[in-house]
Amino acid sequence: MSDVSNSKCVTLGLAPSFGFGDRIGLATPGHVESMKRSGSGIEPIFPQQSIREMARTQRSAEQVMDDALRGAEAAGWTGRIGADADHLKTPNDVDVTAAVGFTFFTIDPSDDVDQHADDYSESELRDKFATAREFAPWYDQYLNQSISLATGTKVELTEEACMRAAVKYGPAIRKALKLGDHIRSVNEAADRDYEIELSVDETEQPTTLAEHYIIADQCLQGGMKLVSLAPRFIGELEKGVDYKGDVGALEASLNEHAAISELLGPYKLSLHSGSDKISMYPALARATKGKFHVKTAGTSYLEALRVVARHDEPLFRRIIDFGRGRYETDKATYHVSATLENVPAAADLPDSTQVEQVYLERWEDVPEGLGFTEPGRQILHCTFGSVLTDSELGPAVRSVLEAHPDTYSEVLADHFSRHLQALAAGM
Repeated sequence: MSDVSNSKCVTLGLAPSFGFGDRIGLATPGHVESMKRSGSGIEPIFPQQSIREMARTQRSAEQVMDDALRGAEAAGWTGRIGADADHLKTPNDVDVTAAVGFTFFTIDPSDDVDQHADDYSESELRDKFATAREFAPWYDQYLNQSISLATGTKVELTEEACMRAAVKYGPAIRKALKLGDHIRSVNEAADRDYEIELSVDETEQPTTLAEHYIIADQCLQGGMKLVSLAPRFIGELEKGVDYKGDVGALEASLNEHAAISELLGPYKLSLHSGSDKISMYPALARATKGKFHVKTAGTSYLEALRVVARHDEPLFRRIIDFGRGRYETDKATYHVSATLENVPAAADLPDSTQVEQVYLERWEDVPEGLGFTEPGRQILHCTFGSVLTDSELGPAVRSVLEAHPDTYSEVLADHFSRHLQALAAGM
């Protein structure tokens, strides 16, 4: 283990925080510059990567940590730094990330969530509950309770609400508590401070207020050091594009979820798939009164491809063609809507400006008439692992970034300062 891996990362508590994922290991100087430009008062998490991403990019937890801390030091960052071991599913995931100094442990029990629970009829729900009952010893504790929130809303824990929570999340809560105990034991044995985030956002259906209350209350009763919870919010939070939905309705819902976090915790509300969700950031910051965490990852990779597009267009076009060939396979674990049929191939975009706009543009100022109706950047977002581990494309991307570090820092600083400023506007 290198010295840098064990030296500088701390817990951030309830301070507003922002996670900068980096799938290549060269993005941190740009992340630091965005922090300097924004002056947002938001705390950064520079080392952040999920176990899934590490596997897809063939990087170790130690490499992720070292690349981020060296990049921050080289860029002159002197403030606090958090470190997010993301989407942990097993005790071994905890062990390898704790060993190199991660401080923020994100538990992902999504494999144990019943994704169809909201669609069951009453008779189906009762049948499912008969099996799930053993995973929900807490059921009677909540049955027929009425929870008053500071917003004036009453959360009614009816029989149906409690049964549905048991079916949907019972096994997931049990798994989360076991993994939380392991996180505690590993860090206490090493006399290290730590904090936990629980992710229940990777579901098709939104987390209800009743479910949020039960999940969080059970975690806290179980002794989990819960600093942040990521519910599945209303609307669509697809990878690589802005929020899809009614922002006003979202803010009203966020107010209710934030009221639960204040009542039980307080703990932060976390936004996963947070890349490029500019329109909803002020609402998130207002609703939580600054107690939020935002997690981004793939958007830094897309900005790396922007550097490739500007300095080696033939390589960028090869990556597009390669990504289109991998998209149907690689998108399986992502929430995206882009289809190959509705995004033109690179060969159909002879102009260099057009190819960057179609596959990388982020905002609402894309010129009309380019012949696409869906975000091409989602195709590139999902196929990062295949590109970066390809024997030719991966080294070629890295070579371009190493040859043009100033361009990479500039596009990242521009990109993320918009994120941070939008969040700060709500604070």
